[in-house]
Amino acid sequence: MSVAAIILAAGESRRMGQPKALLPFRGGSFLSVLAETLSRHCSPVCAVFGADAKYLMSFAPPSVLAAENPRYAEGMLTSLQAGLRALENLPDRVLFTLVDHPAVAPATIPALLASSAEIAIPKFNHKRGHPVVIHRRIAQEVLAEPSSSKLNAIMDRHAAEIHYLDLDDSGITDDIDDPEAYRNLLNREGVAA
Repeated sequence: MSVAAIILAAGESRRMGQPKALLPFRGGSFLSVLAETLSRHCSPVCAVFGADAKYLMSFAPPSVLAAENPRYAEGMLTSLQAGLRALENLPDRVLFTLVDHPAVAPATIPALLASSAEIAIPKFNHKRGHPVVIHRRIAQEVLAEPSSSKLNAIMDRHAAEIHYLDLDDSGITDDIDDPEAYRNLLNREGVAA
């Protein structure tokens, strides 16, 4: 079964004040660490950039398929669509995640991929998070969705087909949007901010 991964890194990082994809983490960056984690189970790994795309694409690891979403300001759906279009062929399943969730445990990926549900979403302490796995049928629906829509609209239409997995991984619910959240993440990692 073929599985591709898409890292959504198209936001402006306004609250962080610098591109989240490039934030130092575990000897690399948010982007490189996340790409390494995903590449153990997914191929290709695609990263979608929007704000400052050309600049950020130059920092993508060589193993990462870099894609640009010129419509990033319209929302996450357009970035996921850009990532899906960048894939040479739609795989059996697509795993997608946000670049500001870099601390996802390696064991979370195979746990999600073991689910046969149309949509698999992890939870930590009863809170939904990332990465999310969708089957090809859902990916095709994402591609066909009007860009004015929202990704949640698709998820809501398929609520009965979602398999939620309770996993012991705080990285699932990380949302490293501002300097304080970044400091907290580094503290959790035992690294001085």
